[in-house]
Amino acid sequence: MNKACAQHILVKTEKECLEIKSKIDKGADFGQMAKRHSTCPSGKRGGDLGEFNKGDMVKAFDDAVFKGELLKVLGPIRTKFGFHLIKVLYRS
Repeated sequence: MNKACAQHILVKTEKECLEIKSKIDKGADFGQMAKRHSTCPSGKRGGDLGEFNKGDMVKAFDDAVFKGELLKVLGPIRTKFGFHLIKVLYRS
């Protein structure tokens, strides 16, 4: 598996990340939550990162994407950018 497609939500604190994850677990739409809360420019696209190669992202993010369960909300994942929730759509 060398490629993946994922959505993510990036926020500054672990607390905020956990609050958003809780809302998603209760039925909130991942894309809508990304548009509302993510500090990453991808938030405008519902957190869509498109397809990317293994090694393109920082290690903690990359590890989650390529080792985590598909279509499940992963996180909080801490990187130098903040805290992420990640939803891996597919790997190929």
